[in-house]
Amino acid sequence: MSGRPRTTSFAEGNKPPANPQLGGMKISNALESSLKEEVKQSEPSAPYIGKDGSKVTTVVATPGAGPDRPQEIAYTDTKVIGNGSFGVVYQAKLCETNETVAIKKVLQDKRFKNRELQIMRRLEHCNIVKLKYFFYSSGDKKDEVYLNLVLEYIPETVYKVARHYSKSKQTIPISFIKLYMYQLFRSLAFIHSLGICHRDIKPQNLLLDPETGILKLCDFGSAKHLVKGEPNVSYICSRYYRAPELIFGAIDYTTKIDVWSAGCVLAELLLGQPIFPGDSGVDQLVEIIKVLGTPTRDQIREMNPNYTEFKFPQIKSHPWQKVFRARTPHEAMELVARLLEYTPSLRMTPLEACAHSFFKELREQGTRLPNGRELPPLFNFTDHELRIQPSLNSQLIPKYTQPSDGSQPAVAAADGANQASAAAQPGTQATSGTAESSDAQQSNPAGQANAAAQNADPSQSSMA
Repeated sequence: MSGRPRTTSFAEGNKPPANPQLGGMKISNALESSLKEEVKQSEPSAPYIGKDGSKVTTVVATPGAGPDRPQEIAYTDTKVIGNGSFGVVYQAKLCETNETVAIKKVLQDKRFKNRELQIMRRLEHCNIVKLKYFFYSSGDKKDEVYLNLVLEYIPETVYKVARHYSKSKQTIPISFIKLYMYQLFRSLAFIHSLGICHRDIKPQNLLLDPETGILKLCDFGSAKHLVKGEPNVSYICSRYYRAPELIFGAIDYTTKIDVWSAGCVLAELLLGQPIFPGDSGVDQLVEIIKVLGTPTRDQIREMNPNYTEFKFPQIKSHPWQKVFRARTPHEAMELVARLLEYTPSLRMTPLEACAHSFFKELREQGTRLPNGRELPPLFNFTDHELRIQPSLNSQLIPKYTQPSDGSQPAVAAADGANQASAAAQPGTQATSGTAESSDAQQSNPAGQANAAAQNADPSQSSMA
């Protein structure tokens, strides 16, 4: 979860569109009235003691996918496993199935719909954490309402795994890095094809099952359906993983900010430490310049046209082979270089990253996890995924998984293709949505970085 304060109201234009007949205020009142009714219906009943002596809570919850058909569910063994400015996360067990779940409880602004909920209800993918149910509950204060997201529970994160290796002065085995990053890129390809930008890609938000090797992207509390031509807040994404256009204060960015963040995650797993550390945007920009060199005027214009006149000290790029350890595979460094580009449009798409030669080993028949188990499903592409960038399908799907006649897996007919065609350009923005308020925009540190960067010697980079 991001460390910055966050509420579930839509600070970036979640407000319902004004209606000439109802008016914005009436729509807001209607939403509040509807939410009150939902809270009344789904309010948890008083806990009771089960046969085994455990405390059982019963609620009326709506399934995360499919029609809105509320049903009663009961859960027990509740305990807090995380908390922060976003709210609280509990671990619990569903009584009917004995399945362990995570319940994310966040304060709900009754005037607006919850963006995280709306987005998660659209996401059905093997590398994205599944929303099982949701329900509302009252808070301790009058009129306080909480949204509860019942999610599948996955025990570990890439962050915890990386920290474990770091403490023992080791880096994660390259085979694990390939497996984790491939699944991350596949999840990004899917959400980007829907016009959704995650905006908080970092190791802490990559859930991991260490037994199966399955990775799932989580925490869509910062995610947004991007709209071309409409502003977005620039102070988004956690430090160390913020794309340079965000540091420059851009408000018209694309899903390529997720690609940059993913590149930072890959570099961090290879290095054993963040590649662009810094406690502020200034520090991060200096670290980026020390590695990538000074951005050209054209690159700055691509990131944010308002900063083309800044004169940065001329620093040459640092060779990637000096940034990483000597034994780092060439393909890994090449992939990082294709992801960490100043110009957003030049960054690889997530699906292009999946097809990169760095992941060739995953496509070889007989490849297994270090524990001897088979790889998790990596090539079970849906028709929707196969329509994102069809030219890559032959590279993405191993020959041994293809039909014996050598033909490509069937792709659904044109009626489905129409749905994906406009949104299927990874790195571009969608076509509908709402504007963001400008009060959350970050003041740009580029000018301060100018002075700081003049003292930056690339040979002194912490990655060298």
